[in-house]
Amino acid sequence: MSLIKSISGIRGTIGGKAGDGLTPIDIVKFASAYGAWVLEKTNNPKVIIGRDARLSGEMVSGLVSATLQGLGINVIDLGLSTTPTVEFAVPLEKAGGGIILTASHNPVQWNALKLLNDQGEFISDAEGKAILEKAEKEDFSFAEVKKLGSYSQINDYIERHIQHVLDLELVDVEAIKARNFKVVVDAVNSTGGIAVPMLLRALGVTEIEEMYCTPDGNFPHNPEPLPENLRDICQKLQRGSYDLGIVVDPDVDRLAFINEDGSAFGEEYTLVAVADYVLSKTPGNTVSNLSSTRALRDVTEKRGGVYNASAVGEVNVVNQMKAVDAVIGGEGNGGIIYPTSHYGRDALVGIGLFLTHLANFGKTISRLRATYPNYHISKNKIELTPEIDVDNILSEIKNKYKSHPINDIDGVKIEFEKEWVHLRKSNTEPIIRIYSESESEATAEHLAKKLIADIKEVVNASMI
Repeated sequence: MSLIKSISGIRGTIGGKAGDGLTPIDIVKFASAYGAWVLEKTNNPKVIIGRDARLSGEMVSGLVSATLQGLGINVIDLGLSTTPTVEFAVPLEKAGGGIILTASHNPVQWNALKLLNDQGEFISDAEGKAILEKAEKEDFSFAEVKKLGSYSQINDYIERHIQHVLDLELVDVEAIKARNFKVVVDAVNSTGGIAVPMLLRALGVTEIEEMYCTPDGNFPHNPEPLPENLRDICQKLQRGSYDLGIVVDPDVDRLAFINEDGSAFGEEYTLVAVADYVLSKTPGNTVSNLSSTRALRDVTEKRGGVYNASAVGEVNVVNQMKAVDAVIGGEGNGGIIYPTSHYGRDALVGIGLFLTHLANFGKTISRLRATYPNYHISKNKIELTPEIDVDNILSEIKNKYKSHPINDIDGVKIEFEKEWVHLRKSNTEPIIRIYSESESEATAEHLAKKLIADIKEVVNASMI
């Protein structure tokens, strides 16, 4: 069993003993701390909640709703929803905050509470630490019986969200409709199965092959939208006469495309392509995190803008975007953040912008992919055990490569002439991530293996 408490929320596997897994006791304790924080910070007793379709969602939602009501907070429940839809709803409903009940790309046994401020954006580092402290100290008190909060439901926010996408100036519904795209959708049997086909129909797409679009939480494959997990949709595209495939994760904030021949467009290139389109219409700056492809920098500079890197994590990307007034940004995991819409990763907005770009391009999606620089990222990880000192590992690696340019705002990123390697401890899983990029796939893999060997050398030395 696993329970991970971080500044962005609480995440864990369902079941087990309190403090070891995400049990009802842990859910109530953490929801209480968050609710108390909302009341103190905003004096606004209204919170929006929504959930993805995973099997534990209804149970977790009931616990969170009742806990918030017990604090005197009025709960508006969007039910089966998406992360960006909840983000979109918070300011529109003038709420003090929001909780999204989703473990995002994690497997079915996981769930999480992802926390939003009153702007519908993820809470800051300092705010997250304050909530964790409240939970640890149980620094909250509940309302008297006549001051309990109310509970209500709004069931049409996905429709409202979709209308918002249609209304964006850079989304050209007529151009998309004219292309008569034939699209396959893999929504991993979560809420993307509701939202993505609905959006496509609203965009004028009439030929939609729905794969795993029943929102019952029975994930048919690992829900992270990586090529190795998407064999079914790739095979369907290889066998059929489709124009593209669209894949989202369980809470619909990550977006990946499959080419007409069944090959992967590459989740790193979701942001690159959308940014290229946005920059062609509204020149400006861009932001992605340190672990994302340098292709975004190439595209940005080609369009006359300035690229900026941030620490990993949506809140860090958003803060950097605000600091440099970026017109588009996001993360290389298929996360699109378009400030004209809202400051959150949004696959629905990404689909609207990407399909407009592809429609205007007038050729196949594989031809569009071929117009961008061709970098290869190797994504690896090392499982952690309690006795491993991660900070010492990163310090030793940094010292070993001190002759190279190094960025240490988030782990250690080492720059080589045309390559880079980024090492960092995950905020959501007990692992060290090792990402490397090069124009050569073999070189990227070699760099990753070299750093993994370096890490093992440091670990072995510390065990002597």
